[in-house]
Amino acid sequence: MNRFTTISLFALLAAPIAAQAPKADIVDTAVAAGSFKTLAAALGAANLVDTLKGKGPFTVFAPTDAAFAKLPKGTVATLLKKKNLPTLTGILTYHVVAGNMPAKMVLTQTGLVTLNGQRAALAMVNKKATIGGAQIVTTDIQCTNGVIHVIDAVMMPTSDDIVDVASDAGTFNTLIAAAKAAGLVDTLKSKGPFTILAPTDAAFAKLPAGTVEMLLKPENKAKLAEILTYHVVSGRAFAADVAKATSVKSVQGSTIKITAKNGKVMANNATIVATDINASNGVVHVIDQVILPPAGKN
Repeated sequence: MNRFTTISLFALLAAPIAAQAPKADIVDTAVAAGSFKTLAAALGAANLVDTLKGKGPFTVFAPTDAAFAKLPKGTVATLLKKKNLPTLTGILTYHVVAGNMPAKMVLTQTGLVTLNGQRAALAMVNKKATIGGAQIVTTDIQCTNGVIHVIDAVMMPTSDDIVDVASDAGTFNTLIAAAKAAGLVDTLKSKGPFTILAPTDAAFAKLPAGTVEMLLKPENKAKLAEILTYHVVSGRAFAADVAKATSVKSVQGSTIKITAKNGKVMANNATIVATDINASNGVVHVIDQVILPPAGKN
């Protein structure tokens, strides 16, 4: 039995399940409940009302007014300002998943890809189901265009781009230095999205002595860029997608072989050791070796 399935036996037994066919869409259901006034105001400000009144279906993890009240003082008022609407939209879409996913389906997942593009992780904390760090307190409020699950905190997607995420981690110093030397930082900070197979400092240290120093020389900028772009895939490919693939095409142009064996997923000869690290413009998977593009191909 999946570790999430068991919580339906205790933590969520009290969650009400609609006994009759739903009569209202997600927005009207939330407004009628009376405990989602801040959410309704935020949806209106972000011009998402029509979207969530549309056909869908959608699964919405809805923060209550009390959940919004937990945010630092002034946060909601700041987010509602016109200049901050892109940020507000990003936060709200992080609470929405495409499709109609009842609790029994949600609880079989380890994470869900949201309309924001980022993945919200599901976990058990003190025998209670959480998503994106928020506790799921009520489930299966059925609507004509989807389902609402109520959460007790506002989930916050990361605002850090791939370069920021790698820099903050502290274990990708060589990768960041290489990206700067190759003139790729601005690209990796752009909208994307990108999937990065990111070699750690220890991975770079496995290369023959002097290799990194040689690649960082200005005269080798093109070669360095070729190697680095071989670690980049266009679009967001989360771990579940990567594991199902036999190969992925890199931005460099050559393909990367993907194999799954004995519980490990390999990208060429590198093992993917950590997965699904969210960035505002993509996702990062950590690998334990630098992978090199095939010689003579581009």
